[in-house]
Amino acid sequence: MQKLSLEAKAREHLEKAAASSTGRSAETLYGGHENTLRQTLVALRAGTELAEHENPGEATLLILHGRVTLRSGEDSREGTTGDLLTIPPARHSLHALEDAAALLTVAKRG
Repeated sequence: MQKLSLEAKAREHLEKAAASSTGRSAETLYGGHENTLRQTLVALRAGTELAEHENPGEATLLILHGRVTLRSGEDSREGTTGDLLTIPPARHSLHALEDAAALLTVAKRG
């Protein structure tokens, strides 16, 4: 059994993102490529994005801090602190409107 503070991890990775030339920082907190379930904390500096990419399985994004826009094709949804976004089963991108941290949860396809 393990316990960690998502708030502390979010602060840590927001600081790393601010210091990074890419404006991003991430850490897998649970699972990994060998597991079905994976949870990754992602931090983005305002104005940066995760370019369009495939969805590896069922996925959600819990916004821990800040404001983001999730885009897939012509559809987009804005998320702010406390929002849970369902990631569509299609190519999508994520743009940080403000410094943002989120918990990405993925149950990958078999």
